[in-house]
Amino acid sequence: MKPITIKIVNNEKLLVKWDDGLEQLSTLQKIRRLCPCATCMADKEKESPTYIPLFTFDQSQIKEINVVGSYAISISWKDGHNTGIYEFPFLRKICSE
Repeated sequence: MKPITIKIVNNEKLLVKWDDGLEQLSTLQKIRRLCPCATCMADKEKESPTYIPLFTFDQSQIKEINVVGSYAISISWKDGHNTGIYEFPFLRKICSE
């Protein structure tokens, strides 16, 4: 399972088309909120389960997307955050929720 197309739609959503024909559309805020990097995960552990982070415009805008090997993408956000590696199964899961 690999994405064949990943693109930003209207500066607010991420469209992912997978090699099995599935197409998913998810908000950039959701993708950022679920960033899997160690820093974001540690921040989430400090908050209550009902905590919902609010992001500025730059924090939820993508500057660049890069493929990592054959298993993931990395996203560089306009605020400089770039340490999250979104493995393909994780990306597919969070885009479907």
